[in-house]
Amino acid sequence: MFQNYHLLTTKTMKVVIIEDEQLAAEKLSRTIQQVDASIEVQAVLPSVKESLRWLRKHQTDLIFLDIHLSDGISFTIFEEISLNVPVIFTTAYDQYAIKAFQVNSIAYLLKPIRKRDLAASLEKYHSLQKAYSLDITGLLDSLQRKEPSYRRRFLIRFGDKMRKIETSEVAYIYAMQKSVFMKTFDNSDFPIEFTLDKLEDDLDPSIFFRINRKFIIHMDAIKSMVAWSKSRVKLTLTPAPDEDIDIVVSNERAAEFKKWLDQ
Repeated sequence: MFQNYHLLTTKTMKVVIIEDEQLAAEKLSRTIQQVDASIEVQAVLPSVKESLRWLRKHQTDLIFLDIHLSDGISFTIFEEISLNVPVIFTTAYDQYAIKAFQVNSIAYLLKPIRKRDLAASLEKYHSLQKAYSLDITGLLDSLQRKEPSYRRRFLIRFGDKMRKIETSEVAYIYAMQKSVFMKTFDNSDFPIEFTLDKLEDDLDPSIFFRINRKFIIHMDAIKSMVAWSKSRVKLTLTPAPDEDIDIVVSNERAAEFKKWLDQ
């Protein structure tokens, strides 16, 4: 049984849903009402442009925000206006979690959104409100002061030797035969004791991108690109991998890859 959240506040809680898929927006609105029928959905906004127009004229208590909108990435909103409103991100992509917590995020929900997760996020919102004596501006200032910390270097051990490698030296990281290796720009290979999932979170996403299940690449390692089947992209990397294999951006990551390059 979910908590009746409207008992925690003295006024009706107002929220805005920013989502470009109508069915997803309608489902989210229903789930919000199921969790707390007292919450008022003020507006459903499908684009960055319409969101900016609405937010410049209105106030709200909480924003549910998808990342990919019809006219761009929703992070653009925070670049255009000063927004002192907490945000719950609702997205199908997990790679933006670190960036999300730089821009007012108090929760990051992956689609399909479960009622239990939504309820927990609203409970967190109310807990933070109470802890900050309803000073949302103070809360957001505190959240924004927490700068992300990305890995700057690796300590590599091979035999009885050790070597320090800066992330700027890393061309790409790849998985092969149940092991993970690093290829540096000077064409050296080193085994490393990390999973690609862990490194995807540790490395600066503005520089490194995971193109598929086996490769995380540095932007400067891309020598050339060609269109491939099913909207995918085939890459030529420098230095070239030791194995003669096709380096292809997976279909599910191709759109994000193109956006990553076009920033």
